[in-house]
Amino acid sequence: MSSFDRRTLLLMPLALAACGFTPVYGTGASGTALQNNVEVNEPNDDNSYLLNRRLEERLGRSSTPVYRLRVSVRSEREALAVNTESNINRFNLVGVAEYTLVEKSTGRVVTSGSVNNFTGSSATGTTVATLAAERDAQLRLMTLLADQIVVRLLSTDLA
Repeated sequence: MSSFDRRTLLLMPLALAACGFTPVYGTGASGTALQNNVEVNEPNDDNSYLLNRRLEERLGRSSTPVYRLRVSVRSEREALAVNTESNINRFNLVGVAEYTLVEKSTGRVVTSGSVNNFTGSSATGTTVATLAAERDAQLRLMTLLADQIVVRLLSTDLA
């Protein structure tokens, strides 16, 4: 290891501290404050169930939540690739999730916003394979949206 590499490694923590970087799961940080303290609204369809499941995997569950997360999700399937015989070979599943994090004790809106993403699935092969690909695309899309929401929540100043 060259002396330049060693200096870079030794000075990196100082540079991060100087720029205001704080660990998201450090003492008093948003990750610690949200972990096992968020109640997610009840799912009402497959998309919201998959999204909520992922949110609870990432944020945990609480018997006495401090925050309530309201999430509304919608998705739309779009034909992407059509062959010369007008058969659709590939679909895009486009999704949008709007969220609001509310402090339960005061009703104060801590943060809100929306995230969007897409996944694709193939429509070639048997009916069973096409349906399996659609379900997989739906699960991947809801996982992407939930992870985006969690990243936004973790970067929020909860004070």
